[in-house]
Amino acid sequence: MTPHSDDDVDLERDPALRLGTSSRRFAAYRRMLATRRQRAKTEPAAVTGAGSVRSLKRNRSVKVLLKTFFSLLGRRRRPIIFSLGTLTIATLLGLLPPAATKVAIDYAFTGTPLPASAGRFIPDSWGIEDDPKRLLVAIAIGLVIFAFVTVAVTLAGRWQATKATRTLAVDLRKRVFDHTVRFPLHRINELRAGGVASLLREDAGGVADLVFGLLYNPWRAIIQLIGSLVILAVTDWRLLLGAFAMLPMVWITHQTWIGRIRPLYRDIRAQRSNVDAHATEVFGGMRVVRAFGRARGESMRFVLGNHLMTRQEIHAWWWSRITETVWALAIPVASAVLLLYGGFQVVDGTITIGDLVMFLTYLVLLLGPIQALASSATSLQTNLAGLDRVLDVLAEDTEMPDRADAFGPTPRSVQGLIEVRGLSYRYPEREQPVLHDIDFTAEPGQLVAFVGASGAGKTTLCNLLARFFDPTSGAILLDGRDLRDIRLDSYRRLLGIVEQDVFLFDGSIGDNIAFGRRGVDEASIHEAARAANALDFIEDMPEGLGTLIGERGVKLSGGQRQRLAIARALLADPRVLILDEATSNLDTASERLIQQSIERLLA
Repeated sequence: MTPHSDDDVDLERDPALRLGTSSRRFAAYRRMLATRRQRAKTEPAAVTGAGSVRSLKRNRSVKVLLKTFFSLLGRRRRPIIFSLGTLTIATLLGLLPPAATKVAIDYAFTGTPLPASAGRFIPDSWGIEDDPKRLLVAIAIGLVIFAFVTVAVTLAGRWQATKATRTLAVDLRKRVFDHTVRFPLHRINELRAGGVASLLREDAGGVADLVFGLLYNPWRAIIQLIGSLVILAVTDWRLLLGAFAMLPMVWITHQTWIGRIRPLYRDIRAQRSNVDAHATEVFGGMRVVRAFGRARGESMRFVLGNHLMTRQEIHAWWWSRITETVWALAIPVASAVLLLYGGFQVVDGTITIGDLVMFLTYLVLLLGPIQALASSATSLQTNLAGLDRVLDVLAEDTEMPDRADAFGPTPRSVQGLIEVRGLSYRYPEREQPVLHDIDFTAEPGQLVAFVGASGAGKTTLCNLLARFFDPTSGAILLDGRDLRDIRLDSYRRLLGIVEQDVFLFDGSIGDNIAFGRRGVDEASIHEAARAANALDFIEDMPEGLGTLIGERGVKLSGGQRQRLAIARALLADPRVLILDEATSNLDTASERLIQQSIERLLA
């Protein structure tokens, strides 16, 4: 299952959200939201920096999330600062056209000479102070020049911001991927392929989009807001006070509605992960689905999951639109009031028509950023929900950490002596141990077989030998050293493993055989295939080693897949070879040939 806590919506866990019509399931979801909000009021949660994701509350404060995001920027801070600098220049240049319009209306159209103070900035050779047409031409040329400069500066800065966004997305996906693949084996078994894909694609990518949603777009709005306020203050401070009357509405809408949006989008992302994971699971097990006639039932289950997600999205959409609707009504009302007041000022001769036109233009430039900030707050909550989920995954414990004094042996320095002393193991969710007080020794070159009924612990012992997890008590030694004193990555390079449930990758036969030993020549691949009795059927393939075998090797038979897995293990030239019922899917003749190959390998 995908990472979640009690505050997440999980279609697979909650019967109320899994059964019944979509309307009933959505009603159960609404009740859960109300319960969650009530609990948040009475039980404020603190987030610690360690522990399993299950022990973490999912309502991290915005301050914590923003601090984490800025730490993730790393080396990208410099290009982002550059982009914000160019954005500042471009935004300030964009504030000049309304002022130019005022000059055209008050001086060029009326033939009124420019004020004497303007003469200090205009060369006499231009001859525009007393010539309205030349003044209009100068204004037009200036606006064109400013437009070209604005576009060039904006493009340069936006390129840097876009590049930072894309590289951050790649690095964050890599970080999540690297961390997830180091989860303990039991945690890996809980993950669902579609859920992990959704986490990497949407959540990690959405965090990178915060470069624009949190920095670039809000910064442009802030600069435009401040610039407009300054110009409005110079024009008429009383009109500015009327514009300031809008600001309390920003605080009210944020406190009333914005804070509710992030949990909704977090639930949507969790539900989308469930839907993706279910689809991946169904297509991966299509043979079973068809064999039991479950295609229609699984299709209905997929539709129900999408219905719930659609209702969640519509619910979140309405909460998001409330803020935008308030502003869509408030801005024209405020503009009408200020237009009425400014018109009276023009009639009274207090300000000019150019002043009023300029003021109304800057008012739009003022209220536009306020509305943009409100919209950015909505999208910000969406992306912060993705960051929240990413942090949950990164907070989970990884596989057994290496000890500080652990050493990394090379294959040539290892003989391959395995000693198991007093080994016992109990799965965390069980009370009774699977293995109890096991002792044995496997000499280098010796073949040791374990026989037992299904469920006796043979696979568990193989997993312990591969150090997928550590024993509850006792120890496993390699050449006299406890495996816990050996670096995990170094020890794994000494192993060759063939499991009963063979896993092959979507690629060619040659790529799968060479998976554990990249860069090996084709002759070595042929030799490993021959040793595993796989060369005959490989040569019958149309492309030989280059034949594509499909996802999980679906184009091969069970016996063929098993022989490729054995060839893969043999080519790795392991010091310790672990076979977990590796010949169970082979016929007697092939099994005998493979056993002979293993005996030659161990000789």
